[in-house]
Amino acid sequence: MSAGSSEEDLDDIIDEICNDSSFTKTPPKLKSNSASLTPERNSAVVQAHGKRCCPVYLGGSLSPSGIGTNISKRACDQLRCTACDFRVSLFNDYVWDQSCDYLFFRNNMPELSKLRAKMVKKKGARAYACQCSWRSIDELTDLQTEQQLRWVCGKHGQ
Repeated sequence: MSAGSSEEDLDDIIDEICNDSSFTKTPPKLKSNSASLTPERNSAVVQAHGKRCCPVYLGGSLSPSGIGTNISKRACDQLRCTACDFRVSLFNDYVWDQSCDYLFFRNNMPELSKLRAKMVKKKGARAYACQCSWRSIDELTDLQTEQQLRWVCGKHGQ
């Protein structure tokens, strides 16, 4: 990737943020999907089509999901891994067992029936995983603090 194209991408992201009228709107309350074993697919609120989170946040099951901004801190539910090119799956009220390793996810993603073997119930947490990385998160966390993760916002809306 050339330096020029990455600068253009940054300019596009900055323009999207500056032109985003959802900053002034009050977000509606989200319904809780507690004890959900299915990966989150649709956000309860899609604020805009084709928008990306900036910055990108991870969060526990009590954190609101949607497009994250500095003003509206929401856990991104459209994560994609740039290393393995898998969509990141999210599981509310679960954490990953400490025995999880790279081969477990490489061999079992995205089959929920196989992943359940290493999921531990924990109210308020959220288990994240792609084919090469995984995290258990309890509270809202800026993805930049997790330098080893190669996850990005895959855009919100269809």
